Amino acid sequence: ADEQFLMMLKEKCQMTDKEWEERQKTRQLEMEAVSKALAVLSGDDAHDLFTRTFNPSLLQSGSTEHSDRRQEASRILSQVASKLHSPRLSALAYQVKLDAFTRVKKAIDDMIAQLLKEKADEIKHKDFCVDEFNTNQLQTEKKEREKQDLIAKIEDLEMTIKALTEAIDTLKAEIAEM
Repeated sequence: ADEQFLMMLKEKCQMTDKEWEERQKTRQLEMEAVSKALAVLSGDDAHDLFTRTFNPSLLQSGSTEHSDRRQEASRILSQVASKLHSPRLSALAYQVKLDAFTRVKKAIDDMIAQLLKEKADEIKHKDFCVDEFNTNQLQTEKKEREKQDLIAKIEDLEMTIKALTEAIDTLKAEIAEM
């Protein structure tokens, strides 16, 4: 029964290890993809592409007070950038205009944090499985040693019984001869 349990435990740990490796690979690929997406969204190429392909007719016609403030701030920054011929202020104006991407960036950052937490949980679970497996193996080895000791003791006692039985038979034969 112990050997069967040990075999089942080994199989379960092997399956858990394989699943853990697959989840680690998947998580790593997800993190790489999210990092690439974040780099694309925050890169200069994305801002340049936005400015080249920007079509005002695609903008939402009804806007909220918050986005009105954002547009006003962007307009003011653009005007000042034009007067001062400042590319930094112009870039800041576009950043204010594209502030909606900060929500996407925050969602991506949250996703990365979630993936890191899942990774930590997986590592903790794997460590628990390995510890339990090692503990079980040590207990099995200890019980096996106890079993071998008891088998040796039984054999010793059986030899003692056999020797004593022969001695009794010899003594009975001597008594019968008298």
